[in-house]
Amino acid sequence: MSIASLFRRNPHREAARRLYAAIVERAREPILFTRGGIPDTLDGRFEMLALHAFLVFNRLRIERRQSTEFAQELFDAMFTDMDRSLREMGVGDLGVGRQVKHMAKAFYGRIASYEKGLTVGGKRLDEAMRRNLYGTVSPGESEVATMADYARDCARSLAAQPAAALLSGTVEFAPLPDFAAAPGLPEMLR
Repeated sequence: MSIASLFRRNPHREAARRLYAAIVERAREPILFTRGGIPDTLDGRFEMLALHAFLVFNRLRIERRQSTEFAQELFDAMFTDMDRSLREMGVGDLGVGRQVKHMAKAFYGRIASYEKGLTVGGKRLDEAMRRNLYGTVSPGESEVATMADYARDCARSLAAQPAAALLSGTVEFAPLPDFAAAPGLPEMLR
């Protein structure tokens, strides 16, 4: 690597940052926490971010030849933001690296379980949702099934989007789940 390459502008960086911002925006949709039953905690927010990031990375994987460098920029943007967030929360320099490493390992675990759930079908994705999204709470079957259906809908929506849109930093997730229509929710939450 030459000195000049260190100062060369990366053509993917800004688009990856825009895409990451869109992932974060969707992952923080209040309905996912209020009606979906996802715990509105640091862990719950991480889980929603991991789910939506997985869905985008899973789509980019199909276009591996043209998306490898972009996917790396997206990954870097995601973990740079996690590092920054941990520092803002007061985690010390020595602890940040350890925490980010733990989060990366957890993210890779989510990728494996969600990928298997989407590929194998059946209740595998529901089980992955229950274990990851709802690990610290006891959700109803309808919330778990609704979130699994939502993930499947997002995967289909992303598959239909041109790779060029994602590589330019644009994404359209499937519509948010309609928890009000989910059976088993208390009337007051509908």
